[in-house]
Amino acid sequence: MTRGIRRRDFIVFGSVAAGSILLKACGGETTTTTEGSPSPAAGGETIKVGILHSLSGTMAISEKSVVDSTMMAIKEINDAGGVLGKQIEAIQEDGASDWPTFNEKAKKLIQQDKVVAVFGCWTSASRKAVLPTFEAEDHMLWYPVQYEGQECSKNIFYTGAAPNQQIEPSVTWLMEQYPGKPFFLVGSDYVFPRTANTIIKAQLAAKGGKVVGEDYIPLGGTEVTPIISKIKAAMPDGGIIYNSLNGDSNVAFFKQLQGAGMGPDKYPSMSVSIAEEEVQAIGVEYLKGHFAAWNYFQTVDTPANKVFVANFKKMYGEDRVVNDPMEAGYIAVNIWKQAVEKAGTADDLNKVRMAALGQTFDAPEGNVTMENNHHLSKWVRIGKVRDDGLFEIVYSTDGPVAPLPWNQFVPETKGFACDWSDPAKGGKFKMS
Repeated sequence: MTRGIRRRDFIVFGSVAAGSILLKACGGETTTTTEGSPSPAAGGETIKVGILHSLSGTMAISEKSVVDSTMMAIKEINDAGGVLGKQIEAIQEDGASDWPTFNEKAKKLIQQDKVVAVFGCWTSASRKAVLPTFEAEDHMLWYPVQYEGQECSKNIFYTGAAPNQQIEPSVTWLMEQYPGKPFFLVGSDYVFPRTANTIIKAQLAAKGGKVVGEDYIPLGGTEVTPIISKIKAAMPDGGIIYNSLNGDSNVAFFKQLQGAGMGPDKYPSMSVSIAEEEVQAIGVEYLKGHFAAWNYFQTVDTPANKVFVANFKKMYGEDRVVNDPMEAGYIAVNIWKQAVEKAGTADDLNKVRMAALGQTFDAPEGNVTMENNHHLSKWVRIGKVRDDGLFEIVYSTDGPVAPLPWNQFVPETKGFACDWSDPAKGGKFKMS
């Protein structure tokens, strides 16, 4: 565990050390200005945005790095002249891996700091906690993480994957690669893993697959021995572990999985919340040969990705890695910037929302588009952990996949779609 703690300490430093970004200290009243940045008082008006992620607690292992990529996007925009001729002022708040705290900080950013947009949240529990505030204030959240779908809010732009852009294709791929093998579903005990597993069970039932077990542990929990025993009992001859554990729980899970002699040759796992950053923190030796499903990996071979990786390492250190949620956070800032410029204003959020629809961006993963349902078209990829802790891409779509926030395997939402370009359709309507 010592290795992971040192890693997280470094990530905190990286978030603070980024140059040329206006930054208000979390929870404090003093605005600090890094070298090379204009002071808000001396340099004229700025455009304030909020960054709301867990900088402490069980989710900090994942969320701190999203802050870094978000801040890098802001720095690049500021260095290029800003937005509408103004510099972006980023105000960071710590959700502390606690959902009521996320909502309190969201209210502060909107009501007290008067930000025009918030970039943040990781878990669906944190997003669900702040959603009523963003809807009541008619404000704007840019959410950068894959999630379980079954939501399509006017007040959120989702730059991570919907289930048909991650979970569903990964299940299909596993069934093709391991025909006839049973599935055991493991997750943290909150809305994303439970809803994701509902989708997986419906998909497997429709496609002739088999689920032999399903179990959860509290978010941040490390008592994983009972789950590992259940997996071994349910699949004595091996099988697929579909893993939606989040945060530090993965450290204990994969170490004990290996300790029980349950390697990827017999018990391959597919993770949807473990990326390059988590592999480093957990230890490559525990994850080598296991799989993850994302839209982006550091090893993606595109010109935009080469620039993205090089710029990130130059800013934060050569030993740093980038991952999918970090890329999604980077995309969010850039598409927001494009929407503000098209709208000609950052303050009229309705104009910005409409201007965001149809925005395209040459992202590190490939070209993406913000669709009318407030979700991105995204590439789908599956990676296998290699010796160096990066991912060998073993599957990729030929282009971006259109997002479907309402799941088409679950009976209650089959046939429904979302279209915010038409107020009569809004967040949910029945397709003809």
